[in-house]
Amino acid sequence: MIPYNFEYYQPVTTLEGVRLFHDLALQGKEPMYYAGGTEIITMGRTLPVQPRAVIDIKKIPECTILAVQDQKLVLGSALSLSRLHDSLAFPLLGEAAAGVADRTSRNKITLGGNICSRLMYRETVLPLLLTDSEVRIAGPAGWKQVSIHQVFHGQLQLEKGEFLVHSLTDSSYIGMPYAAVKKRKVSDIGYPLLTVAAIRTNAMIRVAFSGVCAFPFRSPMMEDALNRRELPLRLRIEQALVHLPAPILDDFNGSAAYREWVLKHTLLDTILSLEGESHERYRRL
Repeated sequence: MIPYNFEYYQPVTTLEGVRLFHDLALQGKEPMYYAGGTEIITMGRTLPVQPRAVIDIKKIPECTILAVQDQKLVLGSALSLSRLHDSLAFPLLGEAAAGVADRTSRNKITLGGNICSRLMYRETVLPLLLTDSEVRIAGPAGWKQVSIHQVFHGQLQLEKGEFLVHSLTDSSYIGMPYAAVKKRKVSDIGYPLLTVAAIRTNAMIRVAFSGVCAFPFRSPMMEDALNRRELPLRLRIEQALVHLPAPILDDFNGSAAYREWVLKHTLLDTILSLEGESHERYRRL
C-alpha cells in the first residue's frame, strides 16, 4: 500500500488534463500525470514520489491511439508495453518493450511511462531515436509536435504541466531489418546490464543504447565509426567506443570493464547480423 492519501482524476481530453494539472498545482497538491502507475506505486511505498493528486490520462483518446495516419504510425503514450508487443505494429519497438520487466508488469507499464521513467533504462525510446520519430506534447501553451531529438536528452524534457500524448514514426521504417538485444547478468527479468537496438536503412546501420551510460542515447559519431565498412569490424567497434557520450556505468549490475566487454560482443553480433555476414566468414577476414 501507498502510505499516504492522494486525489485521483481521469480527464477525457488533453485540455481537461492540462487544466487539472494547473489547478491542482495552484493548490499545492504536486500533481503527476499517470498512465500505467507502476512507478508511482513502487516509489510511493518508499516515499521518493509523493504526489497529492494523480491525473490518469488513459481515458484521453489521443493517448491510446494505435493507427497509421498520413503514412505515420501513431502510438499513444498510454498504450501498455504488452499491447505494443502483441500488436506487431512496430516490431522493433515491440521487441524493446518485451524486455522490460515481466509480462504482468508490462500489462500496466506504458510507452509514456517508460520513456518518462525515473529509472535510467527507458528502453522504449531507443526505436524512436533510431527512426527520427516525432512526439506530440500537450501543455499549458497548447500542443506541440517536435522531433524526439529536440526533446529527449537523456530523458524527456517536459515543461511543468506538459505530458507526452503520442509518438509518430514514418511507416517506411517499420519494415526495415532490425535487432534488439538485452543482456542481463543473471536472471531473465532482473535489471538489464545493457540494451542495444539497431536498424539497417539503405544507407547505414543505426544503433542506440540503454544501460551502457547513465541514460539512453543514440550517437551519430559512433554510427559513423561503425559504418566504415572498409575497416575490420573489431576496429570499427573500438573506434566507436571512443565516442561514448559519458563514462560506461560501473554499478551493482556489472563493472565498467565487464559492461564494455559485453557491449563489444553485442555490437559484433548485432552488426554481423544486420550486414548479413556470418561469424565464420568474419573469422576468415
